[in-house]
Amino acid sequence: MEKIIIEEGVAHIVPDDIKAVLLSKPELLEKWNNLTPLARNEWICWTTIVKQEETRKEHIQRLSKDILDGKKRPCCWPGCPHRRESAKKWFKNLDT
Repeated sequence: MEKIIIEEGVAHIVPDDIKAVLLSKPELLEKWNNLTPLARNEWICWTTIVKQEETRKEHIQRLSKDILDGKKRPCCWPGCPHRRESAKKWFKNLDT
């Protein structure tokens, strides 16, 4: 049996809901694993930083589509505030 590897980000681990989508689409998982650790980190943070469950689901759907379309990072995202001090100014009430 072959072990399936899901690469992580720099400051974030891959949460279960993103893992489920990655495991459901082999092409997506391959493209995910070929992203840089910083790019994966941006996708994870962009998906998990939202407050509403519905928004998180929408981000996961967009993550899947955008990565399959060849995008490397989320569009219009100031960056992970957990990794970049300068990105914190864009987030109110951030628990870091």
